[in-house]
Amino acid sequence: MEPEERSPFDDAEMYDVLFRDLRYDVDFYLELARKARGPVLEVACGTGRVLLPCLEAGIDIDGVDLSPAMLDVLRRNAGALGLSPRVYEGDMRNFSLQRRYRMVIIPFNGFLHNLTTEDQLSTLRTCRAHLLRGGLLVMEVFFPGLEVIAGAEGTPILEHEVRHRQNGNIVRIFDTRRFDRIGQVQRSLIDIQEVDEQGRLLASHRSRTAIRWIYRGEMELLLRVAGFSRREIYGGFDRRPLAEETQSMIVFARKD
Repeated sequence: MEPEERSPFDDAEMYDVLFRDLRYDVDFYLELARKARGPVLEVACGTGRVLLPCLEAGIDIDGVDLSPAMLDVLRRNAGALGLSPRVYEGDMRNFSLQRRYRMVIIPFNGFLHNLTTEDQLSTLRTCRAHLLRGGLLVMEVFFPGLEVIAGAEGTPILEHEVRHRQNGNIVRIFDTRRFDRIGQVQRSLIDIQEVDEQGRLLASHRSRTAIRWIYRGEMELLLRVAGFSRREIYGGFDRRPLAEETQSMIVFARKD
């Protein structure tokens, strides 16, 4: 998973500005973590969007992420809240920690940065190895519906917009996508723009990233091959059935 060019995760400060307050899944993971009744590990924890609310709630949670810059921002954010997180730099495919966990979570489509079947299985097996017996792996996994995958390529799409906490400027992220529909890979040119109230461009950041999407049957097979004998895949955080192509997959896999 070595980046060919600059990744959006290299600019941890701007990533934090964009996504720190994104809360659509935080309550879901908080509830699961409370019910885990034991230590939790977040893989691809980034700047702490999910991990820090869990720590604030008194949950015993650790984190691992590939980017030292992201972890530096996480520690700074934690310090401002009076928290002392246990976080580790590591690759999701082969990290090795001393602790074993009641639950491992991979929020926000982090798993999809595995671009090959070998990487996917390595990540699943590494997560399983860090689970206690009876422990649970939970992750959100995107797959594109027809509207996305058959849509126009090469056109910038506004994905997210926030107001900068420090200076009040507007920060926008645009995604220009191209699809390898055989390889199931979406390659994205990411443009992050900071503009003032009058819409004048103040700064811009360009990077590239890629994800490999996964369909339900493929996900079930990956989990089985990785050793998860009990698996459930839902169409939402409320555990509704996966019935529409516009839904994300919410994956539960338990280690016997």
